[in-house]
Formats: sequence, C-alpha cells, structure tokens
Amino acid sequence: MGPIYSGRASDAQDLRNCYWNSLELAKANNLHSIAFPGISTGVYGYPKKDAAKIALETVSEWLEANPDYEMEITIVNFSEEDYLIYQTVAAELG
Repeated sequence: MGPIYSGRASDAQDLRNCYWNSLELAKANNLHSIAFPGISTGVYGYPKKDAAKIALETVSEWLEANPDYEMEITIVNFSEEDYLIYQTVAAELG
C-alpha cells in the first residue's frame, strides 16, 4: 500500500520506499520480474506526474544499485492519460 498524499515533503520518500522495498523484497525472494501500477495515484490522491517521476527514478536507481541482478520491471498504466504522463516523464528524465 502506498502513502496517502498529504502534500508533505515526506510523501515523496514514502512513495519511493514503496517501489524500492518492493524491489528488495522481490530480490530477497529470488524473483526476477515485477509489475507496478501508479502507486497511490488513485484514491490516495498522489499527483500522477510527480508519482511517475518518483517511480521511474527509483526503478532506475535500484537497477543501477543492483547491476548483477536480472530484473524485468513492468509499469502498468490503466489509462491513456497515465501512459502519456509516463512517456512525458521518461522523456524529461532522458
């Protein structure tokens, strides 16, 4: 479960921890694939663009920190709007 968005600075760290800890748990259980929705972007109200940036940055950082661990990561978008947000953020991150 992700954080309920409150606008506090800690929200970003809490959301980052959801992605990071999920990847760590998958690795600890010798899993090599994982799929993520836009955690907390539904009823928990996290702004979608901010959440997409945190998700993509965290996944990238985790992969860089674990170069010898093979992990397939899928980002699941439930709408065209969500897909376009992730595409825009990915392009901005380069």
